[in-house]
Amino acid sequence: MTAHAMALSAPAAPAADFTRFSTLQDWRRQIADLYAAVRGLPPEAGWRQWRAVRDRLFREHPQSPLTGKGRAEFAGIACFPYDPALRFEVGLVPAVDRETIPVEAGKDGLMTLVPYALTEGLAGPLGRELTLYWIAGYGGGTFLPFGDASNGDGTFAGGRYLLDTIKSADLGATPDGRLILDFNFAYYPSCAYSEAWVCPLSPRENRLAVPIGAGERDRID
Repeated sequence: MTAHAMALSAPAAPAADFTRFSTLQDWRRQIADLYAAVRGLPPEAGWRQWRAVRDRLFREHPQSPLTGKGRAEFAGIACFPYDPALRFEVGLVPAVDRETIPVEAGKDGLMTLVPYALTEGLAGPLGRELTLYWIAGYGGGTFLPFGDASNGDGTFAGGRYLLDTIKSADLGATPDGRLILDFNFAYYPSCAYSEAWVCPLSPRENRLAVPIGAGERDRID
């Protein structure tokens, strides 16, 4: 059978996929637009914009990670106050002699994280450097999950995300090429909101011994 004939005989996608994929496309477009806007604003103003748009998306968008009950009770994403001391401009050096990390990704199967860079500039203020991973697969993307001493005691036990360029979560770089890492923009993976999601969590090597009092946090009632 030719490839063309195989394509013609492939089962049609269910109609439900149209809604799921088109709304997911819209969600990703809005997130990409948000980060593009944030990169053009002063840091704290960009953070306020980031919070406002994410609150709206979580409350209204069909692809919100919130369940029906969670959405009905949603009062905004809880965050620590903005702390300019937790915004960094870091250099990068190669991560050498490091093994790839397979992680479970639910319906998507196994995802492979390839360590490719280490930060330069976090060891002093935060106690250690962090590893950046490349998500292997078509297109790929940079991924920076991290854990810290606040996990399970004020923030999600599984850690938070700082960069995920497949999802456009990227604050960019300085004109001289230093990477901008602003922990005020740290956010929870979707699995923090619903068991329907399976998310890659931070490898042990990206666990900070200090608490990071910035970014998304547990709501205090």
